[in-house]
Amino acid sequence: MNAKFWLTIWVTVFAVLTLTGCETARLVPNDIESTENVENIEYKIGVGDTLDVKVWKNGELSVSVPVRPDGNISVPLVGDIKAEGASPEALAAGITKKLETFIRSPQVTVIVTNPSSSTYLRRVRLTGAVASPTSIAYQKGMTVMDIVLLVGGVTAFADGNDTTLYRKTSSGVKVYPVYLDDILKKGDTQSNYNLMPGDIITVPERLF
Repeated sequence: MNAKFWLTIWVTVFAVLTLTGCETARLVPNDIESTENVENIEYKIGVGDTLDVKVWKNGELSVSVPVRPDGNISVPLVGDIKAEGASPEALAAGITKKLETFIRSPQVTVIVTNPSSSTYLRRVRLTGAVASPTSIAYQKGMTVMDIVLLVGGVTAFADGNDTTLYRKTSSGVKVYPVYLDDILKKGDTQSNYNLMPGDIITVPERLF
C-alpha cells in the first residue's frame, strides 16, 4: 500500500463525513413571525361573547348583553347595533355617537366579560401521525415540543423530520418546516418554534 492509496482512502472518508454532515444540516427559516406581540393583538368581538356596556351616570342604560348569532347587541335607546368584528373601543364609540341624539355628552365603555368566541379562534391544532391528534387552547410560551409531548408523542410510523407548521398571517398562510425527530431524539431545538394562536402542526407518516 503506497501513499497514493492512503491519500485516496482519506479523501473518500472525508467526503463521506462531509456529505453526512450536509444531510443532517437543517434549513430553519429566519423569517418566522415573533410571538412577542401576540398578547397585544387588538381583540375583536365575536358571536357568543358577553359584553358589559356602561354609560356613565346613566345606570338605566347600562346593560350586560350577549352578542347574538346575527352579530348584533341591543342597547337601550340605541336599539340593535353591530358588535361582531369590532373592538370594544370601536363599539363604545359607535354607541356613544348614537346616544348623543338622546343624552348630553354620553361616556360609554364596553368590556368583554366572557370572550367565548376567542376560545375557538385561538386554539392550536396537532394532526397526523401522533398518539392523539388534538385541538387545545393557546397558552403563552407554548412550543411545538410542548404540544407533541402533551399528546404522548408520535406514532411508530411518523416521519417526524417532515413535519409542517401552518401559520395564518396578515400576508396569507405561511408554511414552516419542523424537524421533529431532531427535536425529540437529538435535542436540536432550532425548529422548536414558539406557537401562535391558530397554528396547525401536521406530522406525516413515512412512505415505505
